[in-house]
Amino acid sequence: MLRASGGCLSLVCEACGNGMTAGERFCRVCGREATAGLAGASRVGATGPPANAETSGKAVFSLICGLLFFIPLLFVAAIVFGHLALSDIRKSAGRLKGTGLATAGLTLGYLWIPGIPIFLILAAIAIPNLLRARMAANESSAVGAVRSLVVSEVRYASLHPHQGYTCSLSDLAQAASIRGPLASGQKNGYVFELTGCSAGTEGGANVKFQVVAYPLRVNQTGVRAFCSDESDLVKVDSGGSARACVENGSRFE
Repeated sequence: MLRASGGCLSLVCEACGNGMTAGERFCRVCGREATAGLAGASRVGATGPPANAETSGKAVFSLICGLLFFIPLLFVAAIVFGHLALSDIRKSAGRLKGTGLATAGLTLGYLWIPGIPIFLILAAIAIPNLLRARMAANESSAVGAVRSLVVSEVRYASLHPHQGYTCSLSDLAQAASIRGPLASGQKNGYVFELTGCSAGTEGGANVKFQVVAYPLRVNQTGVRAFCSDESDLVKVDSGGSARACVENGSRFE
């Protein structure tokens, strides 16, 4: 590449941007052979990159990351790639452009740094609230599912008078009384089980059953356990224990 200097044209290495005298054939820095053409040369008084200069991809990426600063850690990428882009542009001897894009990405990235403490404070407040809201929704769904299972048991016993109640979720699913996740025994972070089937007389139909619902992960998918039986009374245990609910649960209001 040729560069104007004091009214004359001097060679500039296209590989590393090192200045070369007219008599030099190879660059003293990188060893690349000099080219004698005028392509890409800029004369005194010219401003900006040559018309055929390429836009730095790092500069573009820096700006995109800066615009998406609300996504965690992207502002760091905006800063890093902004600096890399500016460095590449300075060393390119006019072959790269995009200084404005890189500067904008850097600015947006640095502007986000003071917002980190605010973001952390908001996250510390919002995340527990979201978790509690999700657990409350899961518990409400579990209570509804328990009541649905009790209704399904009554319907099943009426259709199978010789068997009475069942302690198998698959029996209720085959009877089309329940479907979807509830038929698999897990729904919205809760586990559902049918237990305690017993007959009134030896060899007779089942006249008792128990349905329990407890959190899949206590204090994460739910807090309380729920249970019911043929009486249709829903009880609750605040500790999330299905056994404690059946034995000593309080009435769910």
